[in-house]
Amino acid sequence: MGQQQLLLIILGVIIVGIAIAVGLSLFTAQSIQSNRDAIINDLNNLAAQAYQFRIRPVSMGGGQGDYTTFAIPTKMKTNENGTYSTSPSQNSISFTAVSAQNASNSVKVTIDSFGRLGGWTYTGDFQ
Repeated sequence: MGQQQLLLIILGVIIVGIAIAVGLSLFTAQSIQSNRDAIINDLNNLAAQAYQFRIRPVSMGGGQGDYTTFAIPTKMKTNENGTYSTSPSQNSISFTAVSAQNASNSVKVTIDSFGRLGGWTYTGDFQ
């Protein structure tokens, strides 16, 4: 083999290696973003349930203007996206979600007395 052919083979191997590294990087970033989006969707669902609980009268199993007795449904505390916990008070409730893929990734959100979500906080790779 000539010297030119060897250089072309080496160049080809380097280009393929770089393409594989870039592909893995893109896949990892997409996986993290997908997990973050799924957790945000779960938190939106939990927020809607909490607000519905707050505005429902006690006679119908609600909180009658109070978040303090709201509890996350057992089947929603943990799923393939993450683990969810809550910190309720009378006029607001905070939800914290820890990613199932990486425990250093988490999302925290607070729901006010009007059912509005605010104060989104992201940690780990979710930032």
